Amino acid sequence: MLNIVWFKRDLRITDHEPLVRACAAGPVLPLYIVEPGLWAQPDASARQWAFAAECLGALQHDLAVRGQRLAIMVGEAVAIFRALHQAHGISAIWSHMETGNGWTYDRDRAVGAWAREAGVAWHEFQQFGVIRRLRSRDGWARRWDQMMAKPLIPAPSDIQPLPASGGPSLPTDIPTAQTIGLRADPCPGRQPGGRSAGLAVLDQFLAVRGRDYRWRMSSPVTAFEASSRLSPYLSWGALSMREVAQATAARLRNLPMTDPDAQRWRASLISFAGRQHWHCHFMQKLEDEPRLEFENLHRAYDGLRPAQADQAVLAAWCAGTTGYPFIDACMRALDHFGWLNFRMRAMLTSFASYHLWLPWRMSGLHLARQFVDYEPGIHWPQIQMQSGTTGINTMRVYNPVKQGLDHDPTGQFVRRFVPELRGVPDAYIHQPWLWPAAASLGYPPPIIDHEAAARAARAALHAVRVGSDHQAQAAKIADRHGSRKAGIPMTGRKRGGPAKPGKRGSPVRPGKQGDSNQLSFDL
Repeated sequence: MLNIVWFKRDLRITDHEPLVRACAAGPVLPLYIVEPGLWAQPDASARQWAFAAECLGALQHDLAVRGQRLAIMVGEAVAIFRALHQAHGISAIWSHMETGNGWTYDRDRAVGAWAREAGVAWHEFQQFGVIRRLRSRDGWARRWDQMMAKPLIPAPSDIQPLPASGGPSLPTDIPTAQTIGLRADPCPGRQPGGRSAGLAVLDQFLAVRGRDYRWRMSSPVTAFEASSRLSPYLSWGALSMREVAQATAARLRNLPMTDPDAQRWRASLISFAGRQHWHCHFMQKLEDEPRLEFENLHRAYDGLRPAQADQAVLAAWCAGTTGYPFIDACMRALDHFGWLNFRMRAMLTSFASYHLWLPWRMSGLHLARQFVDYEPGIHWPQIQMQSGTTGINTMRVYNPVKQGLDHDPTGQFVRRFVPELRGVPDAYIHQPWLWPAAASLGYPPPIIDHEAAARAARAALHAVRVGSDHQAQAAKIADRHGSRKAGIPMTGRKRGGPAKPGKRGSPVRPGKQGDSNQLSFDL
């Protein structure tokens, strides 16, 4: 009988409770299922698979040196489990809970139904601070702290292999993106996958790069270096949130007070620790209400935007050819790196949803494919938050010219990613259409009048918000999804300086400062 450890987006052996529990139960078959149905979804991309495949290679090595290689099978999960059970017998399946997209939600329900019918135990364990079947947000932050404070689970020193005779002989090759039907998706600046790479990024951030995190994460000029860049390693489970949280806390405790930079480090690490809470806070929203991947959280916004996107406008936004240099530079940088700092992610979504009036599902799918660190539980709540359809958040309509002037005043970032504008003087770099020689640039004029478009968007959303039943529905949403007053630390506060060591920041109220703040997931 097989004890199957089903790896999904938890591609590591350290701090992996299902693996350790399965090892205690007997011989183990570590299994990863490459699911063509999952990779055919419109939020999947070859750049994501390339990162995941590198994580799988590292995981395969770590398992092999402990006595058992990782089996890699291609197919649908229920069919594979059924075939393994018929051929060899499955004693139990061990895995982490997953807060994934709608396809994985349906897949897990199908696996659960099959396991019950077949009499196979399926043991699922919490991975992030997300709580399944949560009844109330009251006390959520305290439970997050308790989870993250538990001791890290060491990797097993050895894994009891399956019997040499009578055991399954299963494939271990990692398929290519082309094999599983993914189209070419070059991403030359993508971070390398794998646990060792993730640990190196974490160590470097906590030792060197993180000092000015709090002040340098908002601008794309500085964010690629100042942000932790841990998000893909957390999204694919090469690192656990608990080990990142504990490493951050240890660095805070051990800051030498004689270091002249200690206060800067302290402020940055407190901000970074706060964002670890927010990471799971947003994942909890999708866990509690999976429909928000597809539907407006607040139903009063149904029908506000067109059901179908203007394909020419969507294509220009996706390609970084809107005629707004800072918008286009951010989109092209994202295409190159597979990563972008959070403020710029929010700006791209805001521009698509408000100025271009595109349906958020369409723009959200393009961004999902571009993000190597795509985490559905963060992505879709944030897409709705930045598109103004939650009913409980401040409407944020970013001025694309002002954002460029604020975060790239000399045009350094724009000139790197929009080479058509390299010869434009600084005074015109964010409004090249005003430059007398603009016609010679080979760069498109603005796709819309951003000021007029912003006014129209604000008026349309305001008309919904003053509706008679808007507030009542918003109150129910805040009660279900909002952060609580004495819970998650505030981050990025403009006044009052950093919170004192060991204390929480300012309280958060649902629908006010909490979720409407310019949150950052630059992890």
